[in-house]
Amino acid sequence: MSLLDVFLETLNVTLPVFAMVFLGLILKRLRWIDQPFVSTASLLVFRGTMPTLIFLSIIHADLDATLNPAMLGFYALATLASVLFCWGWASLRVPYRERGVYIQGAFRGNCGIVGLALAAGMYGDFGLSTGSLLLGVVILTYNACSVIVLVAFQHDQRADWRSMLRHIATNPLILAVAAAVPVAASGWALPGWLATSGDYFASLTLPLALICIGATLSFGEVRHSGRLALGASLLKMVSLPALCTGAAWLIGFEGPALGVMFLFFASPTAAAAFVMAKAMGANAALTANIIALSTLMASATITLGAFGLTAAGVI
Repeated sequence: MSLLDVFLETLNVTLPVFAMVFLGLILKRLRWIDQPFVSTASLLVFRGTMPTLIFLSIIHADLDATLNPAMLGFYALATLASVLFCWGWASLRVPYRERGVYIQGAFRGNCGIVGLALAAGMYGDFGLSTGSLLLGVVILTYNACSVIVLVAFQHDQRADWRSMLRHIATNPLILAVAAAVPVAASGWALPGWLATSGDYFASLTLPLALICIGATLSFGEVRHSGRLALGASLLKMVSLPALCTGAAWLIGFEGPALGVMFLFFASPTAAAAFVMAKAMGANAALTANIIALSTLMASATITLGAFGLTAAGVI
């Protein structure tokens, strides 16, 4: 296969995802959808369709092939290392009160939507089931690390660890993983009508979520993003994916496992970062700028990264 064929194949995976994001932006500008729709649809995805998608993808998966404890452990350690790296970098270049927002924006990726959609597009059922299992680690590590970094640079805020643990324990995505793994291990199959109905409902997840991301983008925010948002976005979209994926390859990961991890590492900053920053009294405007800028950068950085790794024969 020529490099041109590899590049075109990569575009076939990444372009549909980002086309849906920009479709959401267009629909919002045409006023076919509005903010109440985005809020309601996002809630439906988070509480209903995405947990269903995760549950079904895991119970249909071959756990012997997709459950990779080494990969889950590496991703957790890579997340911690990313936080420490960003913390050290921010200590040198970022004003004290903005460091928490900067660090969170630089490490917290939108794995549940963009990462999962790309993994499914590139690796089919394997990518979807592997990514779903990886989401359990993502949710735990991202939420815990976000609270730590935001509290560390906000002296007037106290960490409500009980509330954080409650939200993690009741997170619909974690509950879906926890419910699906024993069902998959037991080999129990859903009745045909229920499985089909679940597939219909779950199929709403990725297009609806991607449209909602696009509808929240603002070019005005990007124009006023400034040096801090650009720096955090470059860390999120270029530096950390390169470092973490390179480390994974050096210790022996390759093929689809490495590919799924790259797509998760390279996902743009998650919208949940805005919610967390606002709730904890941090600079929510800067967080919104980082989210918008990293999402706009993602179509180029992820496509080029996936192309380079595929051309090199490591994924």
